Amino acid sequence: MKKLYLFLGIPVILLCFMIIFSKNFAFNLAKFSLAVQNPAQTIDYITKDNGNDNSSLPAEETMPPENQYNPFENFDINANAVPEPAPIDTEHPIIERTYKPVLNVNTYQRQNCYIKNLTELSRGDVEAELLAEPAFKVEKNSSEPQILIMHTHATESYQNFPELYYEPDYSCRNTDISKNMVSVGKIISETLNNLGYNTLHDATLHDYPSYTASYGRSKKTVEEYLAKYPSIKVVLDVHRDAIEKSDGTRIKPVITINGKKYAQVMIICGADNGNMNMPNYKKNLRFASHFQNSMETLYPGFTRPFLFDYRNYNQQLTTGSLLIEVGGHANTLEEAQNSASLIAYSLADVFDKQQ
Repeated sequence: MKKLYLFLGIPVILLCFMIIFSKNFAFNLAKFSLAVQNPAQTIDYITKDNGNDNSSLPAEETMPPENQYNPFENFDINANAVPEPAPIDTEHPIIERTYKPVLNVNTYQRQNCYIKNLTELSRGDVEAELLAEPAFKVEKNSSEPQILIMHTHATESYQNFPELYYEPDYSCRNTDISKNMVSVGKIISETLNNLGYNTLHDATLHDYPSYTASYGRSKKTVEEYLAKYPSIKVVLDVHRDAIEKSDGTRIKPVITINGKKYAQVMIICGADNGNMNMPNYKKNLRFASHFQNSMETLYPGFTRPFLFDYRNYNQQLTTGSLLIEVGGHANTLEEAQNSASLIAYSLADVFDKQQ
């Protein structure tokens, strides 16, 4: 029995000396722990000289014999270590904000539709168009396309990570269609099709390689679709905003619904000052008001008041042409994609009421 104790004690004593005098104390302490847990295998490992330093031997000779259990194999002392948190970049902060309408001389309400009127049209003139009957009817379960989703600034993209600071060198542009506005438009299109509304989605990067004249290129694209499919009633140009304060702080428009974060959205509806070739802009205004009213009725707080201003954005091409900003460059792609589904449900709600 004494011989057995002596035999078992030798490797333990050797390991203790190894721990005490080793330069890599922590790693060998971990080895000792494993040895205590696996005494039989450890003794067998040591007595067969597998514990010797064979670093000078050829690689094939340093490998343990086949089926030979090595209690230290693939052992990483830091495997369960908690990683240190990434340093917070306090010079490039992001602030989350849920925008709520503030009614004033420019911003007013009709039911759950909120509009910010920056034109010279009187409040009475604008309110006369809000929630008036749209100039078109979208057919459900049509064999012909009814809706076109496209992107003038397709390469616009979002924050790469959820932390509330941003990388100043990242341009928030990406040609990968799985990470830019095309991925958001794809969800809108697929959801509308699933809801019974025949929708096309154009993935052209109109702003790449040149940002200049991107609206001219997207105009040509839309005209080609309209020529091929005159059944199209609605053209939705899907973008994201960029909200940044003068001190460099970025604002993230976001709302939490049932525990999930969504990027707040904003419609932009153009008006004609007499020199913009948009004779039917008030009909677009009607559509915008129904769309915004539906989003706010179904998902209170989901939108910012829609902007009505002297802008074109190719909205003269149909009476259902609008631009929509899905969050901003401080939102994450996930938040924007979450919002894409709600946008589609809201559009379907508008069209369902026409049936």
